[in-house]
Amino acid sequence: MPFRRIDAPPVTGDAPCVVSLTSYGVRIATAHHAIESIAKGSVRPARLVLWLAHDDLATGLPESLLRLRRRGLEIVGCDDHRSHKKYYPYVRSIVRHRLPLVTADDDTLYPSDWLERLLRAHRRAPELVHAQRARRVLLDETGMRPYVEWPLVADRAPSPLVFPTGVGGVIYPAPLLAELRSAGDGFMQLAPSADDAWLHVHAIRAGFVARQVNSRAPRYYSLKRAQLNALWIRNRWAGDNDAQLRRLYGPADLALLARARAA
Repeated sequence: MPFRRIDAPPVTGDAPCVVSLTSYGVRIATAHHAIESIAKGSVRPARLVLWLAHDDLATGLPESLLRLRRRGLEIVGCDDHRSHKKYYPYVRSIVRHRLPLVTADDDTLYPSDWLERLLRAHRRAPELVHAQRARRVLLDETGMRPYVEWPLVADRAPSPLVFPTGVGGVIYPAPLLAELRSAGDGFMQLAPSADDAWLHVHAIRAGFVARQVNSRAPRYYSLKRAQLNALWIRNRWAGDNDAQLRRLYGPADLALLARARAA
């Protein structure tokens, strides 16, 4: 009996959203695991885009990503905006956004209902940012408490104090994407490795608040090899986030957060 090749299904589908992520350096070799987990979901996005810095793209792609590209993954070169590559080149690429944007990480394996849950939350409240995992901003009389003290959110109440963390996946409504486009690339001076903070501060300035999808944040499997180079190791434990937060959040932002805490 002759061998019959079975083609793998496309990574995209008819779910009304765009999923965007980035990778870099040695992590590119393992990024296909995260992308495959998204492609195996109960729903698949209209577009699935992997952004790579031009220098990384010029070194060539592993066969694992070439196979995914043949199945519909878009692999696009862009300026090296570090972790901000997961969303910024996409929001810049379109003047009038119609679809919400879902950000994902290259070192996380997502369950089959991951995207379906985000889309369901978005359909029910399209004016909100919805996150699978979030922390609650803590304030004191001097401003923000250190990031390591912020607790995980344990409810579904929308609030400016809900700070989405990108590792779990976040869905951003289309109108917010225009605001992010207008905000430009000042993050490279103010918060070069704190994309979560840049996205949060510009969301609350534009009147968009976040909510966690479920009251209990899910735990995801992280790829250990990629995790060795993860930004959050340096950001969380070396205090990089705190320095970048101080640069990002001005008096008006802190006043808005204080009002939310007092409400």
